[in-house]
Amino acid sequence: MKTLGFLGPAGTHSEAAAIYLNDQLPEQCQLVPFPNIYSAIRAVELGKVDTCLVPVENSIEGSINITLDILANSDKLKVVCELIWGVHNHLMVKDTSAGVTKILSHAQPLAQCRDFLMNNYPDAELDAVASSAAAAQQVAESPDKSGWAAICTKRAGQMNGLTVLAENIEDHANNSTRFYQLSRNDLTTDWPRTKSLIICQIDGKDAGRLCEVLLEMATRDVNMTRIESRPARTGLGEYIFFFDVDVPARTVNLDAAIQAIRRKSIWLRNPGRFPVVFSDNK
Repeated sequence: MKTLGFLGPAGTHSEAAAIYLNDQLPEQCQLVPFPNIYSAIRAVELGKVDTCLVPVENSIEGSINITLDILANSDKLKVVCELIWGVHNHLMVKDTSAGVTKILSHAQPLAQCRDFLMNNYPDAELDAVASSAAAAQQVAESPDKSGWAAICTKRAGQMNGLTVLAENIEDHANNSTRFYQLSRNDLTTDWPRTKSLIICQIDGKDAGRLCEVLLEMATRDVNMTRIESRPARTGLGEYIFFFDVDVPARTVNLDAAIQAIRRKSIWLRNPGRFPVVFSDNK
């Protein structure tokens, strides 16, 4: 049986997304939790798992930088699927009669619920921990009447005997996260490959070079849906660009655009064309 890594432990949003995607795959995988995103991706690179599902962008808090940085620096990884996952956060406690004095969660849920926390628990201490599931476990193990609460999934809270104090506390109802399924090899499915990712470093000292790159796509009817930049770590002011593009009806247009952009880049990676799966987790 193939293996699918995810950001653990059990009870995280990443686990829920991995369970959903696994149910859609033509061949079921054994799910393998990892303590962080870096270790999940590295396990794929080293062949310890076949694929992994890792977050790449949240609709409220933006890009997950560690995922982008590893993709930019690896020539072994392919993006084989994108999953759009609706994210719902819940405030869960051990004892509903105790006042909330401390709220624990992963940094992302804490940020996604910032307005709710400021309006309802302005004096509570906020503590970022390794994962929302870890937060639920720590709250469960806290002393009685401690006033600790966790922002987590219902599954994580229920696994640790917690009670819901407030449901769906994310600041925006359409809160969602994009996940990439990464692999060393292409994944065979019947899903149409509608999207592609282009990663490149261009010489920012040349005036208009980014504009030239964008024109290579625009003049060939290649629709860019997202652009992101990250430091190249080779010098101050030097950047790597990430372009999400739709695969056009004439795929030769995308091939031509990639070749033209490659000629204008210091280096370029195109880690595959892949399907986009929309979950029903709304």
